[in-house]
Amino acid sequence: MKLFTNENNTASLKVLIAGEFSLKQLDLEFVEKPLSENCPKRLPLLEVSHSEVLFSTNAACYFLYPPENLEASVDNWLDWEAVHLQPSLLRCIDSKGIFSEPLQSHLILLDNALKKSKCLIKDEVSVADIAVWSTTFPLFTEEKFKPQLSDLKALSEWFLTLQKLPQFQASLNKLKPAGGMVSLQSISSTTWYPSSQPFASSATESPNKEAAVKTSELEEAKQSWNVKVTERPKPKPAVVPVLPKAGEKNVLVTSALPYVNNVPHLGNIIGCVLSADVFARYSRLRNWNTLYISGTDEYGTATETKALEEKLTPRQICDKYFVIHRDIYAWFNIQFDLFGRTTSPQQTEIVQDLFLGCHKKGYTCTQYMDQLLCKNCDRYLADRFVEGTCPKCGYEDARGDQCDKCGQLINATELIKARCKVCGNTPVVQQAQQMFLDLPKIAPRLQAWVNKTCSGWTQNAEMITKSWLKEGLKPRCITRDLKWGIPVPLPGFEQKVFYVWFDAPIGYISMTKCYTDKWRQWWQPSPQAEVEMFQFMAKDNVPFHSIMFPATLMSVDSGYTIVRHVCATEYLNYEDGKFSKSRGVGVFGNDARDTGIPADVFRFYLLYVRPESQDSSFSWLDLAT
Repeated sequence: MKLFTNENNTASLKVLIAGEFSLKQLDLEFVEKPLSENCPKRLPLLEVSHSEVLFSTNAACYFLYPPENLEASVDNWLDWEAVHLQPSLLRCIDSKGIFSEPLQSHLILLDNALKKSKCLIKDEVSVADIAVWSTTFPLFTEEKFKPQLSDLKALSEWFLTLQKLPQFQASLNKLKPAGGMVSLQSISSTTWYPSSQPFASSATESPNKEAAVKTSELEEAKQSWNVKVTERPKPKPAVVPVLPKAGEKNVLVTSALPYVNNVPHLGNIIGCVLSADVFARYSRLRNWNTLYISGTDEYGTATETKALEEKLTPRQICDKYFVIHRDIYAWFNIQFDLFGRTTSPQQTEIVQDLFLGCHKKGYTCTQYMDQLLCKNCDRYLADRFVEGTCPKCGYEDARGDQCDKCGQLINATELIKARCKVCGNTPVVQQAQQMFLDLPKIAPRLQAWVNKTCSGWTQNAEMITKSWLKEGLKPRCITRDLKWGIPVPLPGFEQKVFYVWFDAPIGYISMTKCYTDKWRQWWQPSPQAEVEMFQFMAKDNVPFHSIMFPATLMSVDSGYTIVRHVCATEYLNYEDGKFSKSRGVGVFGNDARDTGIPADVFRFYLLYVRPESQDSSFSWLDLAT
């Protein structure tokens, strides 16, 4: 077995000391960063075999030196050390020799426990002593903390007694830590610990206040709770196809269509498909007529750039990754009524039909616009074919249609220091005629609709949409000079295709048509069988679902179902950084499946840390504890 760690990282002492007590040989190797981007961003790491790595020092310590009797008190001390003591200790880095109130209370707790016995558990050194001793090592080896520790006599005596043991001395000789603040800095630079205190939310509060619960509703809830399980209504038997019914509640659930250019990570999964799946299950348990539709978004530059990377055709990329997405969601027990694709004939038919409807009603316009041309590749650089610095927030890797950091939609020519995604060359500006959706013309209807329905939206969806409307809508380009996409059915535009975010939301309609030939009952319902639509997504997808898609359907004015509830999450981060498909950072669906951990464990944990009103983080340590 091999222990990888950075210099002066005294968290490594836990593993080394446990190895000494268990008489197991550990090779020590100093590294500056974790083994690979696919490992959690933390050190130390214990490599048990070529395919097994333990990244929790407490788990590694327990693995090497398990207690003879599986006492709950050992687990309690290890949990307390990981969740409370370690995080409070790292806050000492910026202190001036004064312990924070949480750390002081933790040390007093230890001192009181050690007044009763020589060790934390009875009078023999256990894995709990090893973990806590290693964590407190920087405190006892820092001069400025000695006055603070002088009153904790039982704790100090325990620390010095253990330090003299041969197993502890051998481990110190191997690691040779500087101790004190140097060790705290070393630990902090290569790890992340959960906070025992909640973070203050930075989310903007909605002016809409939740309605107070009525006394009659409380009484109904009480009566329902007291009803025996055998007497409660049973779920209706499943029928195919699910269709709206007059006089009943009809619920249409969609989740944002994931791009088909990569494997979905856990942030993607909780942001759309899992959140929608849980709500769809709830709706079915309520015996509402519920249809859950989703699928893969297969057109656009994301697919073309991925095809170039893998030396495949766009169609081959779509076929490959559709199967990957479908299988991962099946493993996660996502219960779609249909998981479809946007490259279907039904999609082409409906997108072109809706566009022509907008065009005939006068809600489109043509404009000449500046475009970026890469002379080296002989290609117009739309969307993901071009990258550069965002003109709004300064993010250096913004795309040609949207900045991933600030979420703002941008035009490719607005990028600062634009560069071709394929060859890296600087493009030149040329003009070309494009088709636009005339958003200013439909803006009054959009504003009235938002005012009427936004009380049923998440706060971030409401605030993002209202900020767009407040700034004033501008015509939005809906065509591109690309090969891979749905052709524009107008003379003079035969060589152009639709912008992916014009056609992608229409996929909900075309996929419903793939599900049933009675799809219009869901999308153009009769007044007797109204449909209530819930759409789930991450916050960066909000403008496309709350502005562009409703504007398209309103422009056609053919009685289409328009979303009633826009349900958006903030972002799920990975440990102390961000999930990144392009850099392979994070836990991806196939990684979760390959861990051997049941899908329901991941489902529960992702829902537990779901970023409702502020960003949250996936943590392996948090998942384990």
